[in-house]
Amino acid sequence: MRNYLPILKWGREYNRSALSSDLLAAVIVTIMLIPQSLAYALLAGLPPEAGLYASIMPILLYSVFGTSRTLAVGPVAVVSLMTAATLGKVASTGSADYASAALTLAGLSGLILIVMGVFKLGFLANFLSHPVIAGFITASGIIIATSQLKYVLGVDAGGHNLLELMSSLVGHVLDTHWITLLLGVSATLFLFWVRKGLKPLLKRLGAGEALAAALTKTGPIMAVVGTTLAVWYFDLANQGVNVVGAVPQSLPPLTLPSFSLELTKSLLVPALLISIIGFVESISVAQTLAAKKRQRIEPNQELIGLGAANVGAALTGGFPVTGGFSRSVVNYDAGAETPAAGAYTAVLLAVAAVFLTPLVYYLPNATLAATIIVAVLSLVDFSMLSRTWAYSKADFTAVLTTILLTLGIGVEAGVTAGVLISILLFLYKTSRPHVAEVGLVPKTQHFRNINRHSVVTDPSLVSIRVDESLYFANARFLEDYLYDRTVACPDVRHLVLMCSAINEIDMSAIESLEAINHRLKDIGIQLHLSEVKGPVMDKLEQTHFLQELTGRVFLAQYDAIKTLTPSLCEADNAA
Repeated sequence: MRNYLPILKWGREYNRSALSSDLLAAVIVTIMLIPQSLAYALLAGLPPEAGLYASIMPILLYSVFGTSRTLAVGPVAVVSLMTAATLGKVASTGSADYASAALTLAGLSGLILIVMGVFKLGFLANFLSHPVIAGFITASGIIIATSQLKYVLGVDAGGHNLLELMSSLVGHVLDTHWITLLLGVSATLFLFWVRKGLKPLLKRLGAGEALAAALTKTGPIMAVVGTTLAVWYFDLANQGVNVVGAVPQSLPPLTLPSFSLELTKSLLVPALLISIIGFVESISVAQTLAAKKRQRIEPNQELIGLGAANVGAALTGGFPVTGGFSRSVVNYDAGAETPAAGAYTAVLLAVAAVFLTPLVYYLPNATLAATIIVAVLSLVDFSMLSRTWAYSKADFTAVLTTILLTLGIGVEAGVTAGVLISILLFLYKTSRPHVAEVGLVPKTQHFRNINRHSVVTDPSLVSIRVDESLYFANARFLEDYLYDRTVACPDVRHLVLMCSAINEIDMSAIESLEAINHRLKDIGIQLHLSEVKGPVMDKLEQTHFLQELTGRVFLAQYDAIKTLTPSLCEADNAA
């Protein structure tokens, strides 16, 4: 049971020291999470209380099923944007159907993650290359920041991609509400200054490192309090400033997703994409923080933990959630020792949902938009384009394509393209594996590439090393390479395939090896294998290939050279 309920592991070791550390971290994260939750609900097109609801039960469930001791689960910018883009296609924003679809999307995402965890499919996330994910997040950050400008300007604009958003904003720019603009710009500038300037200022005033860092993290709360008081005192809501308004004072309600087959079909693919992106973001954060404390993360159990969190969101009025980078780092820096810190955060958020929601009545939407803008612009990183261009033109093409499709068409198209491009890049690179002709390094038993090292060879023998497992996508490539190398050389009598880097040979590759063996036999060349790994040999022994092999299987490449061309070894030793 401890494998599926990690709480049974860390719970047995829980002590008073961990309790105090977790409580302090919970207070700090809660202060940060309240404005974030409200803001990300706004980004997802849902009422602000949905953000609080999505941050209570999911955190509790993750603390039971998750393996990270510092990951903070809840609404995040990219997943909230993907939620809005998905739901906007099936229902009108603000309608009951929209809220119901959000529950269904969270439920589907949760079930997909749990199924992936049960069947140990966490490795599927490895097919998303990091450059492609970085490109998608950069483009998403630009779209998110642009989508929030309508709240800063106080205009009614919309769109699902950058072109639509910019066109709509330009079309409504003359309708700008100047008081709202002043509030939004002030909050944005203040939040940017807090990130860079508040901590150095506090330290110059004599504050300690820990106190300065803690106060810096309360920047969003300062912006919320300041602008809310300004709206209330000057009665700006009656002058056209859009505010959050009445938020229900209640614990998360018990809700049920829609079981409509038509709705489920329309949300299934987006739910899968949200699940994969959310898992990749979450696991990368969790593993980074765990490594700092020499702790271990179980990816498949993380799938179950995140799945349970999303199912919890679906049953308590929320929307899709995952592990957030900024709040997880804050949780870590604040000293969280166990997932109990998340449980305490959930309790504090529940208290806030019951007793503190009247205080946000006059909170301007422009401030929430400013919070989102400042948070997501830190995700934008165009330097990856220059780095990938210098390192790999294929990766650069993938990143640029993902960015352009996300900006030009939309989030769903961008993430779909990212997944497909990642897979195609993998197939392309492995379909053309690095193949080296090797020779004997003088006075050693080592073999290296003849084009890179000074080695000795024999014209009657060709040694080929394939630096990739053999499977259907590269089997024909190997056939063509070996034929081209041997057919034009009448002196060749032996071809040794060095298998030291081959970890797997599938059925298609076996058939190609059989074809190579027969064609080489027809022109008087024997095919030999060397340094075959045990699991690969086990597979080969289940076929007829070894019985039909014209040559031999050698334990080491040097054994093959010593047996097939003894004069080469003798001459090398004599020299």
